[in-house]
Amino acid sequence: MTIQRSMLKKLAFSTFLLTLPLNAAFAADPAVAERVKSMLAAQGVDISWTGVSGDGSSVTLQGVSIKPAAEKEALPIGDVKLEGVSEADGGFDIATVSTSAFQRTQDGVTLDLSPFVIHDMKVPAEGSTDPLGSLMMYKSAELSNMTVKVGDKTAFSMDGLSVQITPPADGKAMDFTASTGKFNADLTLVDDPKSKEAIDALGYQNISGNISMAGTWQPSDGKMELSKYDIAVDNAGKLGMTFNLGGYTLDFIKSMQAMQKQLAAQPEGADNSAQGMAMLGLLQQLSFNGASVRFEDASLTGKVLDYVGKQQGMSAKDVANQAKAIVPFGMAQLNNPELTAEVSAAVNKFLDDPKSLEISAEPPASVPFALIMAGAMSNPLDLPKTLGVKVKANEN
Repeated sequence: MTIQRSMLKKLAFSTFLLTLPLNAAFAADPAVAERVKSMLAAQGVDISWTGVSGDGSSVTLQGVSIKPAAEKEALPIGDVKLEGVSEADGGFDIATVSTSAFQRTQDGVTLDLSPFVIHDMKVPAEGSTDPLGSLMMYKSAELSNMTVKVGDKTAFSMDGLSVQITPPADGKAMDFTASTGKFNADLTLVDDPKSKEAIDALGYQNISGNISMAGTWQPSDGKMELSKYDIAVDNAGKLGMTFNLGGYTLDFIKSMQAMQKQLAAQPEGADNSAQGMAMLGLLQQLSFNGASVRFEDASLTGKVLDYVGKQQGMSAKDVANQAKAIVPFGMAQLNNPELTAEVSAAVNKFLDDPKSLEISAEPPASVPFALIMAGAMSNPLDLPKTLGVKVKANEN
């Protein structure tokens, strides 16, 4: 389905609200309002409102608008309610923050969001000596529903988004989890003829499933681990991803935010090569500890083999055997006989009995991004060895 670029930007901008619960943290006291504005400004987000009502512990901000630095226009998100506001160590605790229901329509595409509700948010005091004093933390949040419509048809919907966070304390890492109750997508709205043909043949005109994720972040050493990010589609399969990075410290985050603000301030058409090089230099502060991509089959593989076979006048078994024969030749260019044998064995095992297929990178020691980037430019064929790439099939 074709959606104009401008609308995609607006949808991305709106989704950005879900990743910045900070946007809803204000109180009637001008001091906390200015504090929040300054904290958001440091992250490249401008915020404004048209009025304030209520008392010190229960406040409604009217006509709230936000504008990330990369956007030219502010996005109005309506009223925001703050309940259970109290002072805490020079900052503020807010029991509940809730946005208004949100709707945005452009180029025939409509985004609807139910109220986004955040619980137990802390707004740090200005000048806080706490290492996490530049962040606003919360313990949980939920979004009941998100719907994207094309004309009068629902293209995508998601119900029951829930986020749980255990903020870092006493040297312990921050834990976070997120999940959705269910999502639905109407793929009949896809208008590319080839894609539509494949969707119809596979029987996936309408799909449903769920998403779940979990991870940890240790601010002291910057270790960021996404231990789970699973997208499961009913009657198809589940795609799972993980990664483990080092160096994602508070200083790195602040430097990245400053760099993003500089890039956003550049006029259109300006030469950003210097900032681009600086960004690459900044990324070299990170290190790679591991990653994986895993697919667990739930009938998708068999349907794809049948579809490809019909396209080529072959049986599904013949297509599988053809794939088995092609894999070693494709891998040969890596000049890595051990990995070639491992991949071939895994693919053969999976195609004979489709259960799971996993590609992982498990280096024996942390690998600096600088080394990865240098290897990618000078000798990319050695990267699988550097990163400890492994492939396995039908293993738990």
